[in-house]
Amino acid sequence: MSGNPRPAYGLVCLTVGPEVRFRTVTLSRYRALSPSEREAKLLDLYTDNISRLRGAADFCATRGIRLYRMSASLFPMLDLIGDDTGEAVLTSLSAQLREAGQAFVDQGIRVLMHPEQFIVLNSDTPDVRVRSVHALNSHARVMDGMGLERSPWNLLLLHGGKGGRATELTAVIPDLPDAARLRLGLENDEFAYGPADLLPVCEATGVPMVYDGHHHVIHDKLPDQDDPAVREWVLKARATWTPPDWQVIHLSNGIEGPQDRRHSHLINQLPAAYADVGWIEVEAKGKEEAVGALMGLETV
Repeated sequence: MSGNPRPAYGLVCLTVGPEVRFRTVTLSRYRALSPSEREAKLLDLYTDNISRLRGAADFCATRGIRLYRMSASLFPMLDLIGDDTGEAVLTSLSAQLREAGQAFVDQGIRVLMHPEQFIVLNSDTPDVRVRSVHALNSHARVMDGMGLERSPWNLLLLHGGKGGRATELTAVIPDLPDAARLRLGLENDEFAYGPADLLPVCEATGVPMVYDGHHHVIHDKLPDQDDPAVREWVLKARATWTPPDWQVIHLSNGIEGPQDRRHSHLINQLPAAYADVGWIEVEAKGKEEAVGALMGLETV
């Protein structure tokens, strides 16, 4: 799991091509179904998505991709409070889910997940906090079901959440169930939590920081990702990881310049500050095409 001679560039969730596309259902459509129809619908979706997840392991393995961000939307309705249909259906598919997870493990592919922005552990609204913890635990349950280890090797990544509430975030993390807490990582964002805001939370809780240079440039209004501060924060973030060579960073470029929040199709600037980072998750619209270009492959 360590000592990578070259960076492992990570593929994020869905692909541009047709090979790995996951299915879903909207909440309004789901609620219009009868209980038996809900179960049948989720069984169909979950079965298909597990099969596609299993295919994603082969997709990555044949292309030499060693880092994969699994979609947080594989199992719609799993996190509904007061409706355990999703949990019952997923439990019935335990063997298939474990097989899919084992395929990643057997092929040496590190699996991460970055749940939706609506998970705000430090919200000032109690109901939002309750729902956020419930949703986070549902994602952790999926990773447990896949047989992925409870450590930042299989990261469960969140942003800092509600701005100005770092103290509240620091307080809630130790009370999370182990399945979520032991995998948890925090990422700096463009607006609420720059790396300097997030570092004290990570240091106090033992949660690693996933540094995003593009977000940092926007938040601190740096000229670009070659600014010396980027290297400084790569190293500060690394110090939050145990072991340090498990460090994951995010790589993206703006379409029309460093301050553009929109991700470009391919990566056109690979910061020198990232040269010794072992695990680089590529956030580009081109998905596997962008990863392939960084890996020096003609096609991925």
